Amino acid sequence: MKFSEYEYHRPSYEDYKLQAEKAIAKLSQAQVADQALAAVTKMGALLSEFDKQAQLALIRHSINTKDSFYQAEQDFWDQHQPLFEAINTEYYRALLKSPFRVELEQVLPKQYFKMAEYKLKAFSPQVIEMLQKENELASSYDKLIASAQIEFDGKILNLSALGPYQQSTNPAIRKAASEAYFQFFEENEVKIDDLYDQLVKLRDKIAKQLGFKDFVELGYIRMERYDYDRQMVQTYRENVLEDVVPLAQKLYERQAKRIGVEKMHYYDLNLEFLDGNATPKGDQAYILEMGKKMYHELSAETETFIDYMYAGDLLDLETKDGKQGGGYCTFIPGYDSPFIFANFNGTSGDIDVLTHEAGHAFQVFQSRWIQQPELVFPTSESAEIHSMSMEFFTYPWMELFFKEETEKYKFSHLSGAVQFLPYGVLVDHFQHEVYENPEMMTPAERKAVWRKLEKIYTPHKDYSDNAFLEKGTLWYRQGHIFDTPFYYIDYTLAQVLALQFWKRAIIDKDPTAWKDYLAICEVGGTSSFLKLVDLANLKSPFEEGSLSEVMQVIDKQLTAIDDRKL
Repeated sequence: MKFSEYEYHRPSYEDYKLQAEKAIAKLSQAQVADQALAAVTKMGALLSEFDKQAQLALIRHSINTKDSFYQAEQDFWDQHQPLFEAINTEYYRALLKSPFRVELEQVLPKQYFKMAEYKLKAFSPQVIEMLQKENELASSYDKLIASAQIEFDGKILNLSALGPYQQSTNPAIRKAASEAYFQFFEENEVKIDDLYDQLVKLRDKIAKQLGFKDFVELGYIRMERYDYDRQMVQTYRENVLEDVVPLAQKLYERQAKRIGVEKMHYYDLNLEFLDGNATPKGDQAYILEMGKKMYHELSAETETFIDYMYAGDLLDLETKDGKQGGGYCTFIPGYDSPFIFANFNGTSGDIDVLTHEAGHAFQVFQSRWIQQPELVFPTSESAEIHSMSMEFFTYPWMELFFKEETEKYKFSHLSGAVQFLPYGVLVDHFQHEVYENPEMMTPAERKAVWRKLEKIYTPHKDYSDNAFLEKGTLWYRQGHIFDTPFYYIDYTLAQVLALQFWKRAIIDKDPTAWKDYLAICEVGGTSSFLKLVDLANLKSPFEEGSLSEVMQVIDKQLTAIDDRKL
C-alpha cells in the first residue's frame, strides 16, 4: 500500500473507553495467567489502533497545516489525547497490580513494566484539563512557525526555504537572509513570550499537582529516564564545557580564517567555505536514487528497508506552502511503517535527513516485531543513537551526493557534530534554569539567562549588530523547548555515542561496529539507555573520559586536514 491509501478515521472515545474497560476488567479479574495475557494482548491491539490514527493525523496535518480537515483532527487530538491517556493509565495500573505479573514478565519485555510505572507517575485525572491546555499551547507555537511567509528575493518563503540564502557566499545576502529569518521571530516576540510563559507556569502547576518538587522531576519522568538523573546530566554538561567547548572554539577560529573574516558575526556562522558549503549535486529525484543505491550497498537489512520506504511513498521531503517546519520520523502501528517528514532546501541538510531520519526509520523497521506499540521506539536519547550513528555509517557513500565536494562535506559534518554539543547542552541548561525558577523569571529574565549561558557554552556568538538576538532570543526557533521540554540533551548524549561508532567504523575499520549497531536497532525500546549503551559496546557519556578520548581523535583527524584547500 501507498501512504496515500492508509485509512484515517477519528476514533470514538466512547467506544475506545468501553473496549478498554472490558480488557482492564478481564486483566484485573483473571483467574489464570493465560487470561491475564489475553487481556494484555487485547489492550495492546487497542493501543496500536489508537496510535495508528494519532500518527496519521499528525503526519497529514504537518504536511499541510492549512488543510481544514486535518486541522480539525489536530484539535481533536489536542483535546482527547489526555482523555485516552487517562484510560491507558488505568490499564497500566491493572498491569502492575496483576497477581500474574511474574508470569507476564516471562512473556512481555521487562521494560514494559518500568514504562508503565513511569506512565502512572506522570498522569492523574486531576491534570487532564491542564494537559489539554498544554497540547493547545504547543500546537499554537507549531502553527505560528508554519505560518511564516517571508518576502525575500522576489519570493514568498517559509523559514526553511531561507536556509540556502543564509549560506550564501555573498555576505550581504546571508546577512539580509538572516535578518529576514529573525525578523519573523521579532515580529512575534510578544506572542512567543506569552506562549512560553503560559507553558512554563502550566507545566510547573501540573508537576506540583502530581506531587513533584518541580517540572524538572516530572520532565525526566516523561522522558522515561530510567537510569540517570539531573545530577548526572549536570556532570555531563560540565564535561562538555571542559572537553568539547575548547575544540569547538578552535574550529570556529579555523572557520573564520577560511571565510576571510576577522571575527564572525551570527550571520557568518552558516557559511563554512568561501566558495560555498558542500551541496548535493542533484535534485530531489537524484538524491532519492542515490539514497537507494547507498542503502542497497550498505547491508541486506538496509536494502530491504529502503525498498519498503520507497514503495510505500513513506517520505515527504519537499518544502511546500503551509507545511510545518523541521523534520521527524515516526512509526505507524497497524501498517508497521516508518514515515519520514522533512523540508528539502538544496543544502547538505537534505542528505543529513536521508541519513539521520532514515536512521530512526531503519531502527523502527528493525524493531517492528515488538508487539507493544509503546516500545517500538526506544526512549529518545537511545533513538538518537540510531539516527546520528547512521550519519557516520553512510560516510563511504557521500561521494554519490557531493562528488568533488565530498571531503568538504565530511569535514563540515564532523566539525558540526563537535560544534553542536555545546549548543545542545546550552538548550538543556536553559530549561533547567527556567523550570527550577518558574515563578521568579519574567520573559525578559529568561532571555537574559539564555544570553548568559550562550556566553559560557558558545562564546563565539557575536550579535553586536542585532539587538534582538543580543538580548537572548535565539531559542525562539528551537521547537523542542516548546513541544517536548528536556528532549534536547538527548541529541548530545547520542552524538557522543555516535562519534564512538564513527571512530570504530571509519577510523579503526572495526567490523563489529555495524553488528553492534544492528543489535541496538533490533531491541527497540525493550532496553533502557545505559543497557543499550552496554549492548552496543560503547562508553557511557556519563563516564569520566568518554568525551575527552574521542575529542582527541577528532582533533587529530581535523587538524591533519588543510581545510583552506577543500
